[in-house]
Amino acid sequence: MATNGMNGADWSRREALRLGLAGAAGVWMGGRAMANLPTNQPAKTAPKAKAKSVIQVWLWGGPTQNDTFDPKPDAGSDYTGPFTSPIETNVSGIRINELMPLLAKQAHRYSLIRTMTHGNNGHETAAYLVQTGRPPGGKLVFPSAGAIVALFNAYEAGYKGLIPPYIVLTRPQGRFSEAGFLGPKYKPFATGGNPAAAQFVVEGIVAEGVTRERQEARRDLLGNLNTLSNSMKDDPTLALSKDCAERAYDLILGDEGKVFDLNQEKDEVRLAYGRNTFGQSCLLARRLVEKGFPYITINYGGWDTHKGNFQAMRSKLPQLDSGLATLLEELAQRGLLESTIIWCCGEFGRTPKIDWQPPWDGGRHHYGACFSALVAGGGFKGGHVVGESDKRAEHPKDRPVYPYDLLASMYELLGIDPEGALPHPSGMRVPMKPSEADGVKTAGKLKEIM
Repeated sequence: MATNGMNGADWSRREALRLGLAGAAGVWMGGRAMANLPTNQPAKTAPKAKAKSVIQVWLWGGPTQNDTFDPKPDAGSDYTGPFTSPIETNVSGIRINELMPLLAKQAHRYSLIRTMTHGNNGHETAAYLVQTGRPPGGKLVFPSAGAIVALFNAYEAGYKGLIPPYIVLTRPQGRFSEAGFLGPKYKPFATGGNPAAAQFVVEGIVAEGVTRERQEARRDLLGNLNTLSNSMKDDPTLALSKDCAERAYDLILGDEGKVFDLNQEKDEVRLAYGRNTFGQSCLLARRLVEKGFPYITINYGGWDTHKGNFQAMRSKLPQLDSGLATLLEELAQRGLLESTIIWCCGEFGRTPKIDWQPPWDGGRHHYGACFSALVAGGGFKGGHVVGESDKRAEHPKDRPVYPYDLLASMYELLGIDPEGALPHPSGMRVPMKPSEADGVKTAGKLKEIM
C-alpha cells in the first residue's frame, strides 16, 4: 500500500509504544498537519447523533456465513457439512447456527445483514475495503472507521483523556485499522495482553508480574534518574518522550487506568462472558463504553478456516455466542445499547461449497461475493434481516450491501456526515464517500433498520 505522506514519520506501532512516543508525537504531528487546513469551507450541518460509542467485533480471517448467521440447511451436505439443524431465534423467521443458543435469545436486539458483498478475496485488501469503504492500492491511504470517529467525535469534540479514544483489544489489526493520511494522532491504542489472565497487563507500559508498588517506584526513577534528558533539556524529541512516558504511567496507575482492572467485576459476570480472551474483551469493551470511549475494536482472530472448518466452528462459535450475547444483554440492562453501535463481521465470508479434498479436509476458502454482518444498538433496529442470499449463500439475491453502505449508516447514527470531507495534511479536503470513479459500488444507507 502507499505511504501516508506524513513528513517521513514512518514509525511502527510497537516501537512508538515502547518508546512512549505515540501519544505525544501524535498530538504534535496532528496539530501541525491540521494547522494548514483551509478555513473558508462552508460548514455543513451534521446529522443528529443517536450513538455515542462503537464496539466493533472484528472476526479476523473471514467467518463462514453458512455456519453462522445465514444457514442453508437444504443446500446439501457439500454446503452444510454437519450443521444441518439451525435454531430458531426469539424473532420469528430468523434462524442461526445451532451452536449459538444465547444469541438466539437476543435476536430482538440485533439485525442481520446477509448480503454484504465486495468481491475481494485478499485478507488485508478486503479488510481495508470493509473498514474504509475504499479500494486498496490508491494514491491515498484512507483512515479506518475508528480513526474517523476519533477525529470527529473525540478530538474535534474536545477529548482530553490520557487513554487514546480509539482502542483495539488486544492485538493490532494491521494498517487497515489505523489512521491513514490523518496521521499518528488517530492511530488505535492496542492494549496487548490477555484480559482473561489473572492480572490483565497492558503491554509496552507496565511489565507483567510487577507489583503496583514497584510500578510506582519505576515511575519515580523515570523522573529522578533520566540523566540523558537532564543533560539535554532543550532537546524537543526527548522532552516529548519524557512527557509521554509520564502520561503513560498516569494512564495505568491513575484513575483512568482502573477501567482495565477486570478483577473489579463479579465472578458470575466474568463467567457469563466466558473465561477466555474474547469473552473478557467483550466485558472490557462494556467497561470502556461506560467510561465514554467512542470506539473500541475487539480483534477476534482464528476464522481463516481453510482446514478443519467445522472443528474450528465447534470451538469459536460457543465463545462468540457467550461473549457477544452477554455484551448485548448487559448494555441493554445498563441503558447503554441505545447509544452504542455494535457491528460484527470479518473482511469477507467463506466459500459455501466445502472443500473435502486433502489437505483441506472440510475447509472453506476466502469468499468476498456474499457474507454476513450483525449490527445492533445506537439507532439500529433489532429483530430484522437485511437482504436475502441465494439458496446456497453464494450471491446476494436482493439488496446488496457494500462496505460504505454500512459505514455511512454508522457515521450518520454517530452524527458524522457520511458525505462530508476528511482533512488531509496537504490542506485539501478528501470526500468521505467514494464515487463510481473510485471503483466502489454503493447501494445506499441501511434505512430499513435505522
